[in-house]
Amino acid sequence: MSCLSVCVVLFLLEISRSSAQGTWRRDSVRTVRTTGLYSEDEFEWTTWFNVDHPGGRGDYEQLDAIRFYYRSRVCESPQAVEARTTNWIPAGNTGERVHVDPAVGFWCANDEQPAGRNCSNYAVRFLCLRDKSPAVVKGAWGPWTDWTECPAQCGLIGVQMRSRACNAKPHLREQQCNGPTVEGRQCKGPECPGCNHQCTMGRVNAECDACMCEGHTVLGSVRSSGGLPAPGAAILRSGPQPKLLTLSDHNGHFRVPGVCPDGNSSLTVQLLHHAPHDFIVPLSAERTSVLHVKLERAKKPYVVKNPEAKIRREGQTTALCCKVSGEPEPTDFQWFHNGSLLDRKTHHYDSTLVLRSLRLNQAGQYYCRASSSAGAVKSKPATLTVIGQDEASCNPKPESHLIRLPHDCHQSQTDSLYYDVGRCPLATCVGQLDNGIRCKDSVSYCCGVAKMEERQISCQGYQLPTMVITECGCKKCVETKAIVRGRAVAADTGEPMRFGHIFMNGVRVSRTGYKGTFSIQVPPDTERLVITFVDNMQKFVNTTKVLPFNTKGGAVYHEIKLLRKKAPVTLRSTDSNTLELGEVSGQEPIAMIEIPPNAFYRENGEVYMGNVQASVTFLDPRDVSTAAAAQSDLNFVGDDGDTLPLRTYGMFSVDFRDEEAGELLNAGEVKVKLDAGQVTMPEHLNSMMLWSLNPETGLWEEEGHLKMEKKRRGKREERTFLIGNMEIRERRLFNLDVPENRRCYVKVRVFRSERFMPSEQVEGVVTTLINNEPTPGFSSNPRAWGRFDSVITGPNGACLPAFCDDQKPDAYTAYVMANLGGEELEAVASSPKLNPNSIGVPQPYLGKLDYKRTDHEDQRVKKTAFSINLAKPSPNAAEESNGPIYSFENLKECEEAPFNAPHFRFFRTEGDRYDYNTVPFNEDDPMSWTEDYLSWWPKPMEYRACYIKVKVNSPHEINVRSRNMGGTHPRTVGQLYGLRDTRSIRDMDQATVSAVCLEFKCSGMLYDQDRVDRTLVKIIPQGSCKRDGVTPMLQEYLVNHLPLAVNNDTNEFTMLAPLDPLGHNYGIYTVTDQDPRTAKEIALGRCFDGTSDGTSRVMKTGEGVALTFTCGDREVTRTSVFQQLQNPQGAQGGQGSVTSGRQPQGQRGNRRQRGGGSGNLRGNRRRSTRNPIRNARV
Repeated sequence: MSCLSVCVVLFLLEISRSSAQGTWRRDSVRTVRTTGLYSEDEFEWTTWFNVDHPGGRGDYEQLDAIRFYYRSRVCESPQAVEARTTNWIPAGNTGERVHVDPAVGFWCANDEQPAGRNCSNYAVRFLCLRDKSPAVVKGAWGPWTDWTECPAQCGLIGVQMRSRACNAKPHLREQQCNGPTVEGRQCKGPECPGCNHQCTMGRVNAECDACMCEGHTVLGSVRSSGGLPAPGAAILRSGPQPKLLTLSDHNGHFRVPGVCPDGNSSLTVQLLHHAPHDFIVPLSAERTSVLHVKLERAKKPYVVKNPEAKIRREGQTTALCCKVSGEPEPTDFQWFHNGSLLDRKTHHYDSTLVLRSLRLNQAGQYYCRASSSAGAVKSKPATLTVIGQDEASCNPKPESHLIRLPHDCHQSQTDSLYYDVGRCPLATCVGQLDNGIRCKDSVSYCCGVAKMEERQISCQGYQLPTMVITECGCKKCVETKAIVRGRAVAADTGEPMRFGHIFMNGVRVSRTGYKGTFSIQVPPDTERLVITFVDNMQKFVNTTKVLPFNTKGGAVYHEIKLLRKKAPVTLRSTDSNTLELGEVSGQEPIAMIEIPPNAFYRENGEVYMGNVQASVTFLDPRDVSTAAAAQSDLNFVGDDGDTLPLRTYGMFSVDFRDEEAGELLNAGEVKVKLDAGQVTMPEHLNSMMLWSLNPETGLWEEEGHLKMEKKRRGKREERTFLIGNMEIRERRLFNLDVPENRRCYVKVRVFRSERFMPSEQVEGVVTTLINNEPTPGFSSNPRAWGRFDSVITGPNGACLPAFCDDQKPDAYTAYVMANLGGEELEAVASSPKLNPNSIGVPQPYLGKLDYKRTDHEDQRVKKTAFSINLAKPSPNAAEESNGPIYSFENLKECEEAPFNAPHFRFFRTEGDRYDYNTVPFNEDDPMSWTEDYLSWWPKPMEYRACYIKVKVNSPHEINVRSRNMGGTHPRTVGQLYGLRDTRSIRDMDQATVSAVCLEFKCSGMLYDQDRVDRTLVKIIPQGSCKRDGVTPMLQEYLVNHLPLAVNNDTNEFTMLAPLDPLGHNYGIYTVTDQDPRTAKEIALGRCFDGTSDGTSRVMKTGEGVALTFTCGDREVTRTSVFQQLQNPQGAQGGQGSVTSGRQPQGQRGNRRQRGGGSGNLRGNRRRSTRNPIRNARV
């Protein structure tokens, strides 16, 4: 057995005095004290002790306290102390400043640590002389293991360990196995390499990591993000292991001697809640360098790009990427597969996870978690699908998809007006991938049309051609563009925000028009569209919105409601000031803001002493009509990185300005007092917090907690307030909110009409849910709203997030509404009789939810919303397990719910138009476009809408049809593109005059972009009609642009559609846009108005007319087109009377396809997109 050759007092913990900071620094974790030569058999280590925790002043593992709890386990004179964290990290590797003394113990003080850090939780053990005990029974101990490797780094001393096992029987071990189970011995680390650090100025320091210039001093000041002095900021020497040099004083000033002004010395400034700031000491020959630093607010990690869903074959390689921004930049990434953390050593990931030689069991959901000193965030999960080598990635058999036929094409075999044309599933597939490993595949592949065939449907007196999908395959996805458009108007009067600026990520991207309209193309790879509206006229509060958009492409319409800015009041900055927050007359304010004297200051930190123009605009949730004006989407990121919802008790926007110059002012240490009596849910009192909005991410970030205090108001009245402090700096929008964990989802579907069929669903509709809190005893009269959420409908409807409760069905209620292109859609009626089959929810669950349309008690109210109780589904009730309300953890079940599962419904009121396309296309889903010569829209990224205005002299409103066929292209000549039926709208002043804006297929290039086709268009009025005339300019154009269509039949009009966008003088209206609905909406507005640049919702029968017809009375027994459309004889799909048609040469299409189309609603006299009413039937 070797001996410890230690003859003097040995300190493994070196103690050094730092003149820069005046504190003791410990560089190791163990100190040993001996007074002679001792054999290893004479020493032993105690067990580990942990009697204190790092809360309060720090972690104090002192010998006296340990002896109090474990008196017999520690000797009187320990020879050494060893410390480690509870995570088995040696104290010397933590970077924390600690103190060690065998006679006293171990301690770590929080106030001695770098800014923003506290001590770890430490455990200690002591080295003591062995007790002299009776002889050990021979053979009781097993052999010692080999010594472990020496863990010491270069130039340091460590401890090697070995262990042995006791072989005695359990009841004899204490007598026969006296002595330690584990032993340790000192060891030295390897020799340190020489110092290679080179200095152009000064000399190398003792640590060999920086240059020192003893005659130079850096003087500086630090200001916070608001401009105030920043006391307590840590000044560190930059490097792999930053070293604390000093702290700023109460004025934010600091002094660091010995730093070389060589242009290479880098320092870092750190302050709580601020981003670290690095700066270089500039090259100088002076003895003093003066630096001024202004810090920026720390930016929490924010997911810029989520990992993408991918599909691969077994054995292939894929990459999943997670792009996260923040200040400081996130450096720690974790990847999870189906909720389990992936081993970093196995997968070697950072922000990118590469999976090679894929196996089937690696399929599932993946997400990343990124963290920094400012927080953490989780990405949305991405689904990785792994299929076998020979497995088809797309089902070749098309799904069933019904389209509605014209009124005169009733199919006797199925007794319906529907025909099954099929569609390919909405899914990605495995295509021809290159060998590159990319975050985003260079080419995206989708299940699309592989084969189509033409079939002839027998109608009354003619054959109607239609294209039917017979086989699906893996094709390149259709490229689309996502667009957001709408209007920005005042929430109170509807006044437009004229010529306002629109910002995205701090950059101006657009402006509003004179009427408040705007249109924004969503940048590619955008995950979360955060838009801020700024009014140059200072009438409205700057408003940040998170706008849902259709990721598959197309336009989504949003009506942006803006709060009108409160008129400013004058405050004396040297006085105490109080501003009340509450906008409901007759009720007490919800909260108040108290501003102490001399709290205002300029952005440069200078205290402002003059008068202040203060405008504080409060959004009061007790007024339900303000819900649409709520900013952002009321979400925040929790400590674990999850995005979580908030329930608001009010938002307020502040604007403080210099009375004379109008300069924006900040305010420090402002106090917010929330009246506890306004918090109607007692469980919210302890979790109420103050938040500020990050306008770049649209997420709310914590400003501080509110604590309960009782205040006397007057002589007798005592009231309870929730009080918190805040600073008003660069952020100007605040929120009084509580996190809420009682969450659910509500399933909603939208249909083109009251035919509630899968093929009649509408995508791209903005569905909105407003969470309400009911007044006790009056659940139909909500006390206040608490949250506002919007979701875009997809092919399977929408799942709207909501707060719910499993104890009280009416603890939370909600209003639900739907909007398409500015048109408020109609909900299913709840009175005079509740029809569960129409509403989509069976009894008795429907009764528990208390479904009521807004006109339930007053028929004069609009029919465009419904209210429900948000009763969380009970796990013990089978009828509640399948929707329409799903618990929060069942989002996937909600999104993938089958059509026959319970859901709520909205529908469009259609009764004046019918569209038929030979090649079916869903205008709600641009990705349903099919590559075919007979496609109505030949180019999916560019939609051109054409309308012709027809005047009708008749006492009746007349249905007019456009029949559109190939005219000059050899591949389409004589073949049908589609039909359009529209009913004329009677003039408001002339009872015998009406007009119609009728869509026709524009002339132009077909999908192959090879040559143009002049569409052969026939305009055919219903009944006994005679063409009176054609506007001269249109007639002249057609004569001058041959060929000229034959017009021998005076009951109709035939033309080869113009190639040029003519205008109102010709009675032709043409608009091109990236979204079909938008193009049609603009063109219709111009056609109604009879101008080339205006718009109207009232039909002007005498303006901009192309054709005039005079029609006589109809026969009494004749049924109109729209009576037949509104009274279909069935809705069962089938093949009907079909004659097999031609087989197209090759593949007639290679894209995914859906049938059906949706148009814009037209009223009887007004073209309404806001409050549709059902048209009177002819």
